[in-house]
Amino acid sequence: MAIQENTEPVVMIDDDDLIRRSLEGLPKMAIREKTNLVAIVDDDDSIRTAVQDLLEAVTLPVQGFASAEEFLRSGKQRAAACLIVDIRMPGMSGLELQEKLNAEGCRIPIIFITAHGDEKIRAQALRAGAVEFLTKPFDDEILIESVRAALES
Repeated sequence: MAIQENTEPVVMIDDDDLIRRSLEGLPKMAIREKTNLVAIVDDDDSIRTAVQDLLEAVTLPVQGFASAEEFLRSGKQRAAACLIVDIRMPGMSGLELQEKLNAEGCRIPIIFITAHGDEKIRAQALRAGAVEFLTKPFDDEILIESVRAALES
């Protein structure tokens, strides 16, 4: 039996090129960016700034938003690894934001913070997938622990 030599040129493909080729044609939104970005959505500038400063002090990347609508317009839904959201805000509430994200299949771990929490709202938020529900004023260490747990989930 005669063995025929292959005269075709051999093309070497590195791992990065192979990954790039396998992702071609996929919708951009299907690819979740891998970051530890913590998004803070609260209409109260002093709370938003305080939480941002606290998380930056423990070297977490943070971005603040004054409303749910601003967060949605930013396009950071797929980049955020954790979301800290106030329940009551003008316009879209935190619960409405959670509902919209769930409907879009965007499963960001959410930590709710509120000065107006009652057991019914808390239960609703947790049933819809929230990882934590903290009442203002909250303990800084509990918030940091909750964020770290959310980032690891």
